[in-house]
Amino acid sequence: MRSSAQKIRHIRILARRHGPTSLVWRRRFATGIGAVLVGLVALLFARAADEAMALFELASGALPWLPVVVTPFGVFALAAITKWWTPEARGSGIPQVIAAARNPGGPIEPLLSLKTGFAKLAMTLTALLVGASVGREGPTVQVSAAILARVHRSFRVPVTAGVIIAGGAAGVAAAFNTPLAGVAFAIEELANAFEQRVTMLVMTAILISGMVSLGLAGDYVYFGALTETLPVSRMLIIAPVAGFIGGVAGGLFARLILSVTRHRRRYLGPLAARPLLWALICGAGIALIGMATGLTWGTGYAASKAIIEGARAPWYFGPAKFAATTLSTLAGMPGGIFSPSIATGAGLGNMLCLLFPKDPRGAVVLLGMIAYFTGVVRAPLTAVIIVMEVTASRGMILPLFASAVIADASAQLICKEKLYHGLAREFFAVGAGKRRIDS
Repeated sequence: MRSSAQKIRHIRILARRHGPTSLVWRRRFATGIGAVLVGLVALLFARAADEAMALFELASGALPWLPVVVTPFGVFALAAITKWWTPEARGSGIPQVIAAARNPGGPIEPLLSLKTGFAKLAMTLTALLVGASVGREGPTVQVSAAILARVHRSFRVPVTAGVIIAGGAAGVAAAFNTPLAGVAFAIEELANAFEQRVTMLVMTAILISGMVSLGLAGDYVYFGALTETLPVSRMLIIAPVAGFIGGVAGGLFARLILSVTRHRRRYLGPLAARPLLWALICGAGIALIGMATGLTWGTGYAASKAIIEGARAPWYFGPAKFAATTLSTLAGMPGGIFSPSIATGAGLGNMLCLLFPKDPRGAVVLLGMIAYFTGVVRAPLTAVIIVMEVTASRGMILPLFASAVIADASAQLICKEKLYHGLAREFFAVGAGKRRIDS
């Protein structure tokens, strides 16, 4: 028979191990609360981004000369702020999460601090406000990982690679209103080479943040519902063509970004030592392309939706968006690549319609979109699920997979390394506790 003291001690041990203050319950609370916050922040950021783009379009419509001044100097100012005050906020945000997940036990604060995350959101909104061709998904991934990491630290729960991956993937789910895409992104992109499994932590964070977005914003699809499909006989012809061309084009974008980022002196010459002057030149280029086409500003959501729904855009929209996104990415300011790549892919699909004029226009555009997007991010499963969910095109899943797989193989011919993992290399030193010195 146990004494009363032994029973009390046993009860206290059980309470410490399994009670509401135990590690397992603190982890559950941290995951749940963090995921809700991620969903709310992602939703607010999405709405703010839409407002920023609408304001720019309204202002540039009333004052057609405005982008000549606002865009170059806006990009210059954002590049300067990023270089001097928040260097860990530059670029997409996904490479930072990958770098932090590589060494979660190290000092990840510079990469995944709330200060860096929210500064990135503010500067991405400013970039959209001045007409830069940037997206909001990458910044959402970085701030989401930062939020989940901070909440876990507040509950005295260790921040593991799983926590970081869960936060980033939950950001994708909330940003696109697509929980399935968040799961695929966790498996295929964030966890690649670091933690190739999806734990309950990851699944829980993704589902909660996705449900918050769905609950508050409704079951909407970004690009409208596409009902067109392709017969198998046409799919066997169009999907390989779209996959090859889109994969090569996406691989070219990835190789260009990685090459210039790593070898600035070789490609930029004297401008490599003057990054702010280079940013000003990039801004001027973005402004000229935007004013010449009137279609390349911001994320490209509106133009992409119109093309998918049957609008006949100029053939040069795809190449122009490619150029504007390249300049925006290389300027050295915060901003994502996801949505501009989807828009560029829609432009590529618009060009493919010239080759296949008798086939359903929306279906052909979708194949160009998925092919280019896959060529850039090199994550075919994620790309298929995102495009399928944002267009409600479940009847196109087989052609989408065919184009994505071919595009992934084609992109490897141009750029062996995945874009986000290549960009993450410059943040590995920061994640290990050393601040990188720009060359």
